Amino acid sequence: QVQLVESGGGLVQAGEVLTLSCVASGRTFSSHVLGWFRQAPGKEREFVAAIIWNGGKTLYASSVSGRFTISRDNAKNTVYLQMNSLKLEDTAVYYCAARGGFDYTRTSVKDYDYWGQGTQVTVSS
Repeated sequence: QVQLVESGGGLVQAGEVLTLSCVASGRTFSSHVLGWFRQAPGKEREFVAAIIWNGGKTLYASSVSGRFTISRDNAKNTVYLQMNSLKLEDTAVYYCAARGGFDYTRTSVKDYDYWGQGTQVTVSS
């Protein structure tokens, strides 16, 4: 079993920076991909970014590429999502997720096995 706990959400103005954190516990993460998803009101949950836990390879949704950066600190079992140049449309609940294996190219919700409880990010004008 894997437990994921997100933090760092909040209310920011457009153009500002916000960094989310996700602490993982439970099973070893040497063979897990960690990802971030988000869900805006009335919309389906969508992929944001993913990173191989021990390889450093990353993948981003086109809507956030160049603005968001996913990274990890293996010593702290933590994955981060730095969000720069935030836009109104980035407002959503952000979820951390984990899946076994090394395929970091999977972007579907159903491809991930473990989920955090989510953290709200609200971008105002």
